[in-house]
Amino acid sequence: MEQPLDLFGLIAKLNREVVGLQRMHEEVLKNNARILEENTQLRTTNIKILEDNAQLKQDVNDLKKEVARLKGLKGPPDIKPNAKPSGMEKDTSPKNKDKERTRRGEKQHRVPAEDRVLQPQQVPPGSRFCGYEDYTVQDIVLKALTIRYRRARWQTPDGQYIVAELPAGVMDHVGGELKRLILMLYHEGQTTIPRLVEFLDAIGLDVSERKIVRVLTEEAGCFKAEAQAILRAAFRQTASWCSVDDTGARHKGQNGFCTQIGNHLFTFFATTRSKSRINFLELLRAGYTDYVLNDEAVAYMREHNMPSWAINKLREHPARRFADHEVWMAHLEAIGLTKAKVAPNPVQVATESALWGSVKNHGFLQDSVILSDDAGQFNVGIHALCWVHAERLLHKLNFFTDDARNIKEQVRDQIWSLYKDLKAYKEKQNAADKKALRKRFDKIFGQKTGITAIDRLLGRLRANKPELLRILDYPDIPLHTNGSENDIRCHVTRRKVSGTTRSDEGRDARDAFLSLKKTCMKLDISFWVYLGDRLGILPHGAVPPLSDILAARAAV
Repeated sequence: MEQPLDLFGLIAKLNREVVGLQRMHEEVLKNNARILEENTQLRTTNIKILEDNAQLKQDVNDLKKEVARLKGLKGPPDIKPNAKPSGMEKDTSPKNKDKERTRRGEKQHRVPAEDRVLQPQQVPPGSRFCGYEDYTVQDIVLKALTIRYRRARWQTPDGQYIVAELPAGVMDHVGGELKRLILMLYHEGQTTIPRLVEFLDAIGLDVSERKIVRVLTEEAGCFKAEAQAILRAAFRQTASWCSVDDTGARHKGQNGFCTQIGNHLFTFFATTRSKSRINFLELLRAGYTDYVLNDEAVAYMREHNMPSWAINKLREHPARRFADHEVWMAHLEAIGLTKAKVAPNPVQVATESALWGSVKNHGFLQDSVILSDDAGQFNVGIHALCWVHAERLLHKLNFFTDDARNIKEQVRDQIWSLYKDLKAYKEKQNAADKKALRKRFDKIFGQKTGITAIDRLLGRLRANKPELLRILDYPDIPLHTNGSENDIRCHVTRRKVSGTTRSDEGRDARDAFLSLKKTCMKLDISFWVYLGDRLGILPHGAVPPLSDILAARAAV
């Protein structure tokens, strides 16, 4: 006999099984969520490992290059695959698409033409003269010339001898034109002393290397003084802004640094052993050697967190001006600052402040902006930063995923757009644009992309907001230091051609002549004509002092 079907028991059993299946489903969902989260974390960790690995490879390559440089070896060219230059400045400049092409007219020569009439060898009888057909040729006359000055000598009744004086500028058995040619070929032509000797020998002149070195160094005193005068005139009267940069420079077989200071009207070079802020402030004194404790110096100490007791010791002492470094260090030792072992170092900060006080005491850089590439030693006074160098930091970041690369390019596009509008602000300034540009800066550099390297870099650049947006208060300054990089190339070329300098006189002469050459170019003055005036070849006053020309140009 069949048992009756227990429907209620079966339903209860099915319900229990359904509840069990639901619980199992929930567990599966939880496990899937946990697995997805772990997978995301692993991907993030993997990306970070790849980025760290790329950075380690870059560090290894940099170390290999440094080892090769120290061994004197030439390493491989630094070319990244599929890499394109930043080009922010060029690509954000307006394009002159509608510019009409004009037909080139007859070339105007700066040297007056010397007419030489040519006649045909044979003209048929009955021909009619129709004037001349001009054909212009540029040429040069270069020949060796030895001049023997026969100086009349007279004996006076008392037995003394009177000898006729040599013409102005004639000394050391080297004429003015030869000196000008040597200086022009060496500094403008970037040739070497041995090649100069070979060249002069080829045209028939017997000039030794020692004599050429004397022309380049021992007779450069007036040129050094004029280069220093240009810097003082620029700082005191004309420079509402100046951009700065530095590069390596060997001197006496040791590594040093050449610092460039300049703007659109002048350039100044100085080579020293250090690239510290103290060294930069010493250069800003433009040749003066004093240290001054004034209100600007005290403000500098407070801005750089110098201890109050150290500031009070300096302020309580009656001495305010010190002639040179030895006198200044003796003063710091006398008041007990050299024995302090605290951070920041009171001696360093006090020295920097006294140098800055000297700069201001001489009337230099009054309300002038110093534009740099974010090297720490240049951060003094009213400081501005180069946008091209800032964007280049983002351009150099390497990523291994398409998402990260796309985010990087999006941020770069935002920065390029802001940069283009900042350039437009330079042309026409108004308060509304200034406020809007500041807000856009905060939005761009305050965003969170989710990419650690980009977010850290944006945060670092956001901290430099006052320096990057200095143009909003000083629209005359450039947005980049391209001018400084262009100026300093001539020094880099000189370094590659000649290597190290061997004497302080040679180092200072090289810096002075490169400064004068660049300044002449910016003032539209021929360096050849300038040398001719200073060496007494041309009539006196053909080229006024460059410092006077600089002041006149800046006043226009």
